[in-house]
Amino acid sequence: MSRSQFPRSRESRPVSDRKRLSQNFLADPHLARRLAADVGPDDLVVEVGPGGGMLTGPLLDRARRVVAYEKDRHFAERLRSRFGHREHFRLHTGDFRDAHPPREPFRVVANVPFAITTDIVRWCLDARALTDASLVVQLEFARKHTGDYGRWSKLAVDAWPEHELALGVRIGRDRFRPVPKVDAAVLHLRRRPRPLLPRRALADYRDMVALGFTGVGGSLAASLRQAVPARAAARACAEAGIAKDAPCGLVPPDRWIALYRALTR
Repeated sequence: MSRSQFPRSRESRPVSDRKRLSQNFLADPHLARRLAADVGPDDLVVEVGPGGGMLTGPLLDRARRVVAYEKDRHFAERLRSRFGHREHFRLHTGDFRDAHPPREPFRVVANVPFAITTDIVRWCLDARALTDASLVVQLEFARKHTGDYGRWSKLAVDAWPEHELALGVRIGRDRFRPVPKVDAAVLHLRRRPRPLLPRRALADYRDMVALGFTGVGGSLAASLRQAVPARAAARACAEAGIAKDAPCGLVPPDRWIALYRALTR
């Protein structure tokens, strides 16, 4: 199957300026040190929304350089007062979502503002030099995008050829100030050393995913029939180990990759 046979998705990754920034800050120094534990002396680390710097301090103790983005001027001044004398600390006060990713390999470690979690995850997935990210997010968000509910999101399926998404440690709401209404968890994003599909195929793969997630017909196979003959769709699903009546959200990401290979063989 050629690329032209998949309708080009019109979906983009817009940055929403209408979302109100909000954050619940870590209040547990032990947890902050645990989040920074994997950082090494050669690492460039980007931190989003550091607030008063509970996580920033442990990151600075371990990393080669820390670049922080804090939009709130009050907290920015506190951060400069606490860490401004440390030569390997840089602080930006603009909106992180407008930031250009570093060109050298880097990682993101952050307790992200819950209101813009999706924007931040997409920023990380789009950053070509990102090696991995450890993001403190709402527990429901982390479970939704790592298959922990037995379902997989379109965001995760889209990202899977290039990134692994994994559910990390769960964090009780009492570890934050102010205390949020929900628990949190660490969402791990890791860029694969080599994509599971050739790079030239990634845009076409994502068009197939967009088509599959339209929900037309109630199953992945039925959605594919918008662009693929019914027999070809059924044959490819069978080859990929996907039941003919399986809804798209119940299909694990590795089966989507097998499906793409079957359709384009």
